[in-house]
Amino acid sequence: MSTTSQMLKGLLDGSLLALIAKGETYGYEIIEKLQEHKFAVVSEGSIYPVLMRLQKNNLVSTVMRKSPSGPKRKYYTITEDGIVELERFKEHWDQLSQGVSSLLEEGDGKNAVQ
Repeated sequence: MSTTSQMLKGLLDGSLLALIAKGETYGYEIIEKLQEHKFAVVSEGSIYPVLMRLQKNNLVSTVMRKSPSGPKRKYYTITEDGIVELERFKEHWDQLSQGVSSLLEEGDGKNAVQ
């Protein structure tokens, strides 16, 4: 597994909650929205297990609806618990990203071990 994939795996729960918090959506639409936000390495195979886990943990609710084209779709909506979890994720992300940015901005790497 690449470093990018490993980092992304840890961010998917919060990222999916953030997308779903913007409004009711379904699986394929979530994948498209992630790709619009430069999550190019995300596949259907990695999204649906996360969505199932979010549902199991009562962070999102689902409803099946007719699709204008094809089979029924499962639509996802964030729950109150999901909103609380998203706020936690945002706080942790802010702390983590500030720390990483601080480390990356320190010096120019001239003192690195060669």
